[in-house]
Amino acid sequence: MKKGLVIAVILIILAGMFFIYLQFSKNSAGQENNNGDNDNEGEESNENIIEISDFTFLPATLNIRKGDSVTWTNKDGTRHTATSDDGVFDSGLLSNGQNFKYQFNEVGTFSYHCTPHPYMKAKIIVE
Repeated sequence: MKKGLVIAVILIILAGMFFIYLQFSKNSAGQENNNGDNDNEGEESNENIIEISDFTFLPATLNIRKGDSVTWTNKDGTRHTATSDDGVFDSGLLSNGQNFKYQFNEVGTFSYHCTPHPYMKAKIIVE
C-alpha cells in the first residue's frame, strides 16, 4: 500500500514539474512586446542588443532614447529571462539562440533580472 502511495506522489510531482515547464516554454524566439504608442513618430529609433552570456547581461547598463528597442539574445547554454523588476516586461525563458525584443516608450530607469538566476541584474536608462 505504501509503495502505491509513493508512486502516486512521484507521478503528481512529475506532472506538476511538466506543467511548470510548459508554462515557461510558451515564449518563442523573436517574441516582441510593445509598451504603448510610439510618441516618436518621424524620428528614427535605434536597435540595441544585449547579450546573455556566462550568466551575465552584456552590457550591464545600457543608455537609450525613448522609442528605442532592445533585443536580448541568449548565447548561454542555460535558459534565462529578462524580467523587469517592476513587471513592465518579461521575456519568459529564452533558450540558447532565442531573442526577446522590447520597445521603450517611457523615460526612466528600468532595472531587470533573470528569474531563475536572480543574481543576474542589469538596467536600461531611457532618456
